[in-house]
Formats: sequence, C-alpha cells, structure tokens
Amino acid sequence: MNAYESFPWRALYDIGIETNPQQDYTNGLDLFAATLAHAPHENALLYFDGRLDWQALDAWSDRIACVLLDEGVQRGDRVALYLQNVPQFVMALLGIWKAGGVMVPVNPMNRARELKLLLDDSQTRMLICDAALEGEVVREVIASIEADGNAAPRVLTTRARALQTRDDPRVFGAYREESGAGERARDLLQAAQAVQQGRKPAPVALAASDPAMLVYTSGTSGRPKGAICTHGNFAFNSQTYRDFCGLREGGPILGVAPLFHITGLVGHIGAAWIARAPLVLTHRFDPAATLDAIEEHGAEFTIGAITVFIALLHHADATREKLATLTKIYSGGAPIAPSVVEAFRAKFGHVIHGAYGLTETNSPTHMVPLARTAPVDPHSGALAMGVPVPGAEAAIVDDDGRMLAPGETGEIVCRGPMVVPGYWNNPTETANAFRGGWFHTGDVGFMDEAGWFYLVDRKKDMINAAGYKVWPREVEDVLYGHPAVREAAVVGVPDPYRGETVKAVVSLRAGAVADAAELIAFCKARMAAYKYPRIVEFREELPKTATGKILRRELR
Repeated sequence: MNAYESFPWRALYDIGIETNPQQDYTNGLDLFAATLAHAPHENALLYFDGRLDWQALDAWSDRIACVLLDEGVQRGDRVALYLQNVPQFVMALLGIWKAGGVMVPVNPMNRARELKLLLDDSQTRMLICDAALEGEVVREVIASIEADGNAAPRVLTTRARALQTRDDPRVFGAYREESGAGERARDLLQAAQAVQQGRKPAPVALAASDPAMLVYTSGTSGRPKGAICTHGNFAFNSQTYRDFCGLREGGPILGVAPLFHITGLVGHIGAAWIARAPLVLTHRFDPAATLDAIEEHGAEFTIGAITVFIALLHHADATREKLATLTKIYSGGAPIAPSVVEAFRAKFGHVIHGAYGLTETNSPTHMVPLARTAPVDPHSGALAMGVPVPGAEAAIVDDDGRMLAPGETGEIVCRGPMVVPGYWNNPTETANAFRGGWFHTGDVGFMDEAGWFYLVDRKKDMINAAGYKVWPREVEDVLYGHPAVREAAVVGVPDPYRGETVKAVVSLRAGAVADAAELIAFCKARMAAYKYPRIVEFREELPKTATGKILRRELR
C-alpha cells in the first residue's frame, strides 16, 4: 500500500465529518425542490434591497422554462448566460434545467471574439444576456455566426436593475449607465410575465450523468475547453460545501465569486440551495458594496479569490464590526501567502481557509478543515492548501504517472464523484487530461506525512534560471511579506546569460513607498541566490481574470 491508499488526511477531518458520504441528491432540480418544500417563504436571493423567496424563485424559473420551450429549446440544448451576479442568473439557470437544457456560463467581460468562440464550440441554441451587451457585443457576434452560414442562437435580454426596487449608488454609481439602445431582442422577464398564469413546464427526469453545465476553463494556459459538469457532479460538491464547511441552515452566503465561474456555480448557488440559505449578490465585486452587504445581511460564509480578501484587507472602510458575521471564509483559485492570512486574522479576527479545485472538479477536491489552521511547510514556506475532501482521492505523480513519496514534488492528480467525465467535443484533450482513472491537473505540489497537500505552482509557470528551477509562487510569498506590497506576480523573462531570469511585477499599498532595489534586497536576504528577482516592475493594478486570479501569461 502506498502513502495515498491509506488516506492519512482523514485523521485531520473535523469531528463528525463522514469519510464516505452518501450523496443526498442526484441532480440540481431535486436538490432545489427539497429546499423549496422545506422553506418556501424564506429568502432565497438578496440583491441590495431586493428579495426573492424560494417560492418566487420557483415561479419565475417555471415561467422562464416555458419561454425557452416556446423558443424551441429541447432536451440537451445549450443555453448560454452572459450575465453578472444578478438574480436573473439564478432564475435562468433553474429555468434552463426545468426545460431540460444545459447551461453555458459566459464571462460578461468577454468581447466578440471570445463570445463567438464559446457559442460556436458549444453550439448554443439560446443566449440570455445583459441588455447593454446585446448592442455592444452580441449583435456583432450573431451577424458573424450567420455570415459563416451557421444558425445563430436566439437572444433574450435582461437588465441588472430589473429586480432592484431602487437605484443603489453602492454599485451602479461605479459603473456605466445601462443602455438598451438599439436592442432588438426580447426581454427575458417581460416574456416570462406573459406566460399564462399557472402554466408549468413538463417535469424533466434528470440522471446524475446528465450534463448540467458546459463550463469553459479560464484559458490561463491555453484555449478554453468546455468541461462537461454533470448534475451528479454539481449535487455532490454542493453537499461537500454544506458538510465540510459546516454551513448553517439559513446562514446567508456571500456571492463574491462570479456566478459564471465554477466556484460561484457550486460554492455559491449549489451551496445556498442545499443549505437552504439566502444567497447575497452585489452585481459584481466592489469592496465597498461587499462590506455593506456583509454587514447588512449578516453573511456567514463565502469563498473567493485571495485578491478579494486582499482588497477587503486594505479598504479604508473595512472594520472588525463590518466583517463580524463572516466567520467561515475560504479562498481558492491561486496559492495563498501565509503573510496575507496572518494580516487578515490580525485585523478582522477571522482565518482564511484554503481550498483547491478546478473547473474539471466542480470546485473543491481539497479544503482546510474548518476547525484547523493550515500548516506552513518549513522548507518552502508554502501554506497547505488543504486535504482531500470526503469522496475525493488525490496523489502526487511523476511525469511517468508513478506515485511519489510524501515530501516529493510532482503533478497533483485526483479522482472522485466531483470530477467531470471529459471535455465537450474534444477527445484529444480529454485523453490527455484523464488518464489511468485520474484527472491530471497540470499543477505541481506535494503531500506531507500527515496528509496535508501543498500547491507549488502551475507546471507551465516554472522558471528555468541557469538550470535551476524557480517556482514563481515561492518568490511571490516572500514579496507578500514586505509591508509595502499589495499584490505580486513573478514570471520568467529571457536573459542572455541565464536563459531565463526572475522578474517581479508588484502593486503597492495605498500610501506605501518602495523601490526596485529595496524589494530585490528584501527577497535576496530570504531566499537562495538563483531565486530572488533581478527585475522589479511597478504597476497600479495587475491583470486578472474575472475571478481575481492574477494572469501571469499577460505579464510575460
């Protein structure tokens, strides 16, 4: 028996956590129906001063399902959502499933080229988008698809203000006014209101293996691929959040991650449904609006990118009182610097717990148990990302797929009920990533003797400086220890002598002062000579994905 087959991490679970849980639901509709029956008049969605209870959410989604069916959507058809974190996203997701469709989430920051790529690849039948995007982006894409001789998706639009009872400067003052100028598409909610009173879609029987969503990878390391997230995947990891994170029934969940991302879909929507808890939405992440929402609605749990918590940490209005209720905090998507965790705990009294997962695993495969504090590896200084959650198996392998001993660095592989069956219409990439019964993540890490897993970096981000391997994450962790540094990213750049050399790109805290020589000297004193950055560039903001993950490839 190797070190992984003995499941050493199970000894680290909180008391009461089942090691081999039974799955409560096989699909997203059954999961939602159970909550609807239990708490029909409790709050399901909180959006500034707008509220929807579970019964209203059910009724709206019934009407939306009927609209989709009338538009010709059939079982298995793809319906894309091109929206921010608004109630209509949740309503439409539920409506798509009730119509038997498969939801395709699209980043609302995507422009015409990116949107067309996803619509073409998924062969989307219907597109539901923000009204402003219909004129700015969608019309151009529809014309391009038709020019190719292909059938373009039908379009329904909606407005961010539609379910808000008053204008709210906390978010809308920070963004452009909505514009439906030139809009030709039907309005989603108007169409739903026109559905005959009492009409419901015919019941749909969904199996655990049925596709629920095609969620495209972020493309940080190449062309996006559509992960086929099944209903069983969605239901299983929604349950993982409820049980492993100790979510209280009815305890408000803060939707700080984008709903088009797998974290938002499972860690916010799925977790809120299965915990019978209201989901707090704020259109998109804004530190001031988020702080107000936490305080106003008493949000208890959230999961988001570490850049979200860095922004809250340094915001002028952030106080212990505003974050008092937010006691269950998780962060995933990128490594977490120990210094950030300590600074957050010192200021707010709350611990940021690590989580690890990918689009292909429907959010977490690893999390830090709620009652534990993640250890820091004494050799690399890396903070443990967590332990495999119940039902998940994980291992560290070399390039030939052989399992490595604890402490040895290699690729992280995993398997379990949360792992997707493959990529949409992409057998080559499916065969590359899903081998020997394991999903190969492309991430590099190691497991210690106790069963804690540590993320070192992405395989493709490794820097080769004069033959020495330098992992950017280690250098970034050191930089985060400098009091002037707000955000940091490290990349390799060409060097005539060393082949590659280490470059750091940093943004400074408001009012802080530091120059390149100071930061280079700070790192040099704390790491091997081949690791410290030779070049430091300063920027006001670092490029990020919509989920807050820093984009090293753009910096390269």
